[in-house]
Amino acid sequence: MKKLFVLLATAATLMLAACGKLSFDSDTTSTAKSGTTTGAYQTTGTVDNSMYQGVIKNGRYQTSSARGLQLTQNTQGSNMFNVKSMENGLLTLAKQQFSTSKYVFQEGQLLSTATAENWLGRQSKSNPTGLNPADNGKNGETTRAPIYLQTLLEQDFMVQAGNKLNLGGVAVALGLNEYDYYTKEQYGATYTTHIGDAALTKQGKAMAQTVVARLRKLKGVGNDTPIIIGLYKNAGADSLVGGTFIDYVISKSGTSLGSWSNVNEKNQVLPTVENAKPINQTVADDFDNFKDKVQNFFPTLAGVTAQTHYTNNNLNGMNVTINTQFYGESEIQSFTQLVATSATKYLPAGVKLEITIQSTGGVQAFIARESGSKGLYTHVFSSY
Repeated sequence: MKKLFVLLATAATLMLAACGKLSFDSDTTSTAKSGTTTGAYQTTGTVDNSMYQGVIKNGRYQTSSARGLQLTQNTQGSNMFNVKSMENGLLTLAKQQFSTSKYVFQEGQLLSTATAENWLGRQSKSNPTGLNPADNGKNGETTRAPIYLQTLLEQDFMVQAGNKLNLGGVAVALGLNEYDYYTKEQYGATYTTHIGDAALTKQGKAMAQTVVARLRKLKGVGNDTPIIIGLYKNAGADSLVGGTFIDYVISKSGTSLGSWSNVNEKNQVLPTVENAKPINQTVADDFDNFKDKVQNFFPTLAGVTAQTHYTNNNLNGMNVTINTQFYGESEIQSFTQLVATSATKYLPAGVKLEITIQSTGGVQAFIARESGSKGLYTHVFSSY
């Protein structure tokens, strides 16, 4: 089995966790406006109906001990944009099945770190539960047996029942490699096996069937507990944006799977790199106009880039990062006003927008707009 590296992500909800009890009992219950409190657990409350409440047990948020675990042969196989993108995307899929008003979110507690490591490994005599194919002994880019499964992400959705929290549903993402990075010898050159969509989907769907069957055997998972399995295609190691989900399925009972549903998502960085064709030329032109306007006023900027997210070929989100080389308070305030004005004029209207203005000293200012909103929220970070 290939060497495992543990990467710590900054996102609050990430990878597979150590085994944990999935039902908490209490003798007394009191309900606060911000959430629910019992002698055994507490919920975080929420300020947004589109967000899940989280679980706090014994005064602590329930995190994953195997947070950020992924299989890789070298650090070039790691792209932390994939971690955040997978997490957010799986939550989006889960919300279609598990309402935020009914379910409480808990980081994955079903699978232990050891189990996750075994599943991520190659199948072998010493690791019969490996989901990746056995090593065929070849090292050619097209003849070797590639590593298809790179990461696993589990999310649990709890239902409050009196003084208890019971497992109401599970969502699992299988992070699959479009590009599998490997070496032919220790510390040697890095090679890449490209895996086509057809092969990736075939392998992922076969793994999904196995994962559901194994989850059904775990304590706490009922025969009728809904299980969502999403297939996520990782972006390449050098990508400046994360990957996307390509398919998902729901198992409502037993080991049977429902019909697979396609997820039509695309991510792209602007300006495009390596002469890539823009997904939407109008969006690309709008961003270029915004970028030129900002840089004409402040030519000392270190860079202006954007991550764009498309669903069903429609733009529904843009994250802009502006790297500055100045730190003066009045300069940052003036610059933030210019950026906000230029964003309103040039960037696509109506879509979710986040603009981060940062320097080597940290984040200087932040501008945001919710989907469907016309106004922008701006904030300049100050100090006393």
